[in-house]
Amino acid sequence: MSHVTYNKMWAEAQEGLNNLLQTETEDKSPKPLKDHPIVFQMLATFYVKYVQIFHNLETAYDQIVHPQKRLVIRQVLEGVMGRILELKNEMVELENSEFHYFDDILQDQKLCPEHIEIPIPRYFIKEKLKVLKEREKILAQILVNAGLQDIEPKKHIKVMTFEEAIRIIQISERARQGRIRAEFMKQIYLEEKRERQARLHGGKSPNLDASAVCIQKVWRGYIQMKRTEKIREEEMIFLGMNPPPHFPRISASLMQAQRVEAMRCEVQEKHKEEYKKALVAIKNRLREMEGPDIKESLQEQIRQWFIECRHITGKFPDYPDEEDGGSIVIFSQKTPEQVAAELAAKEEELQKKSKDKGKKGKKEKEKKKKGKEKEKQEKKDNEEKEGWKMAPSNFLPIMEEGNNWYKDVWQHREEGWNFHQEYDPELVKEEKRKEVKEEIRVQVDELMRQELKNLKLAVDREKDKKKRSGKKKKKKGTKGGKKKKSKKEKDLTPDRTIDSLYKELVEGGLLIKPKTVKLSDYVGEYSYLGTTLRQVDIEPMPSLADVRQLIALYGILPLGSQALHEKSPLVKALLLAGPAGVGKKMLVHALCTETGANLFNLSASNIAGKYPGKSGLQMLLNMVFKVAKQLQPSVVWIGDTEKTFYKKVPKAEKEMEPKRLKKNLPRILKSLKAEDRVLIVGTTTRPFDADLRPFCKVYKKIILIPRPDYASRFALWKHIILQNGGSLSKSPTISCLAKMSDGFTQGHIIYAAQTILSERRIRQLNRKPLTAVELMGALARQDPVYKEEEDMFKAWYAKTPLGKARAKALMEGEEPGKAKGKGKDKGKKKGEKKGKKK
Repeated sequence: MSHVTYNKMWAEAQEGLNNLLQTETEDKSPKPLKDHPIVFQMLATFYVKYVQIFHNLETAYDQIVHPQKRLVIRQVLEGVMGRILELKNEMVELENSEFHYFDDILQDQKLCPEHIEIPIPRYFIKEKLKVLKEREKILAQILVNAGLQDIEPKKHIKVMTFEEAIRIIQISERARQGRIRAEFMKQIYLEEKRERQARLHGGKSPNLDASAVCIQKVWRGYIQMKRTEKIREEEMIFLGMNPPPHFPRISASLMQAQRVEAMRCEVQEKHKEEYKKALVAIKNRLREMEGPDIKESLQEQIRQWFIECRHITGKFPDYPDEEDGGSIVIFSQKTPEQVAAELAAKEEELQKKSKDKGKKGKKEKEKKKKGKEKEKQEKKDNEEKEGWKMAPSNFLPIMEEGNNWYKDVWQHREEGWNFHQEYDPELVKEEKRKEVKEEIRVQVDELMRQELKNLKLAVDREKDKKKRSGKKKKKKGTKGGKKKKSKKEKDLTPDRTIDSLYKELVEGGLLIKPKTVKLSDYVGEYSYLGTTLRQVDIEPMPSLADVRQLIALYGILPLGSQALHEKSPLVKALLLAGPAGVGKKMLVHALCTETGANLFNLSASNIAGKYPGKSGLQMLLNMVFKVAKQLQPSVVWIGDTEKTFYKKVPKAEKEMEPKRLKKNLPRILKSLKAEDRVLIVGTTTRPFDADLRPFCKVYKKIILIPRPDYASRFALWKHIILQNGGSLSKSPTISCLAKMSDGFTQGHIIYAAQTILSERRIRQLNRKPLTAVELMGALARQDPVYKEEEDMFKAWYAKTPLGKARAKALMEGEEPGKAKGKGKDKGKKKGEKKGKKK
């Protein structure tokens, strides 16, 4: 696509964002809402619209080559991502559930489920591609040097002696000669058979017309059968029931589009480098050409201010300090009298504050203690009376600033001259002129401050009196600051470099290489009946698409962007719970692949016997989190994390010491700050074996991954058969496989497809099409997820804090009519019983 297309896409996204910002900022003090369905509908509508804008902005940022436009888009894009996370957090707090369904909103706005899929920004990887490649090389080299990985994969070749080789050649040659002799004998036998039949029939000559008719019948039947099959296949492709015949192959137009995208990325880098050089060159040119004039004009204005102040007040004014802004205060379009009055007022305020601080300090402490309890009670009462209010946003100002920037500069800018979309020199001049003026202003302030001092000495004969009181106050402030120093964690490896620690962790198997898996490879379909089921008071099981969305929101977006991680609702630890084979480890690897994060393995089985004792464990954690913070983003994976929080350690696992990290994990979470892009991810197949209270204190975000539903199994069977070399045109009916595989997980389905679709079986597909019986036979040899196990996961999740809050809200807040009805029924029953007794 062309520059014009992506510019239009950006303009449409900005127009939609402008409308959304107007609706969000129209009423800055909205009335509290008590009706939860209306609130959720409003939040969900905002969420869906922001996701659509996110799609357009991400594509525009990835493909637009103008360096200055990309700066604006980047700011707005990060603001939109942060607002999506804030809205998601609001919905979670409102509904007390991690999973939300928007099928009614999609239907109203005539959208597809793909429109609310969270896209993963491509700049997460593109901007640090070189660093990631260097890190991969270093990691591979360390593994090779340690003997943990071979340079080239070994090919198992059987060594053969000379005699064995001759014997194999002889066997194959004799077999070839035997096949030729058998074919020759077959031909002789058929000739003799034809001669015997001719003798029996009396030597009649063959009827040519009958033979021709017979051949025509067979040929016409065969041709018509092929035509019918082709028409049926075309109809199914047209209806979308079957994929096109060359579906796995990449079309020529798609390849051309990919080449164009790659070329645009190269042009982006080229224009970016030119823009960086231009920033330096234009600034130097402005400093040389316009610098002297700016300096002279500033000095003249300041001298004029000196004269006017002396004329009005009778003495020269005090020059504003650098902290107050220096000469900026003078040029803020104020009269000399106003400037002098402001400076005098500031000095008086500082003196009054210093006197009143001591008196007010004691009173404020007493008031705070008494007021805390009252505030808590008032907040609770207000929340119950007032209802729901939108929390303040950290990203709305960012989006508004970017939107205003777009309106002022780019919305109506004429760019007919800039066909190649290179940087705009006029905008660079405007930006750098301000910087040059600020630099010169600081220099002029120093000169004019000295000049003012000389004028006071020469004319008024005043000496410059330094404000000692101000310095003393600063010193007192510094002393007070020393007492309130926060305790810093001790660095147990102060003399070691990050490279040496990195190498030690790799050799110890604590820092591992993540598998190259994308989040889109986690195949799953959207839940189309979620809202309908919730309206009937049935809690639907989340679909795999919902799980994929949560991984993108809670893991990938915050880890990929520093600004997003610092300002969005902070998620330090994430728990993936579900039966074996639902793809928990795959999601951990996808987190690392999509963000370029390091993967640390602190599973109980992996750290068993390593760094023994308390001091050893402290050293281990210090090394891991020191490297993780230094080389962020990082993912710390704890597999089978329920073992860390065992209620009772089994005898077979006592030697492994699975509970080593139990006391340290809460401390580690407290030490992680918003600046540290480090995420702790736990995976578990048996969460009910853990002690629930400390378990939920560490993992406040819990994602329950269920077995796939019918729609997800249907999509998964199609994907897996094509991925493993099968063909869908002659394959078994996918709907039959999806129905029969109910209860089986993704791992079971993948195993069945891989075992059946071997290299030999793929070669036979043209002659012997794949059948459902083959795949179901391989699937039946595995144990499915039974209903009892699924109920155990549901019961465990209902005991978590969020599960309890959801159940409580359903019982009290969202079903008042039912609760009242139950009370009436009970009253009737009691009355009936009393009547009977009487």
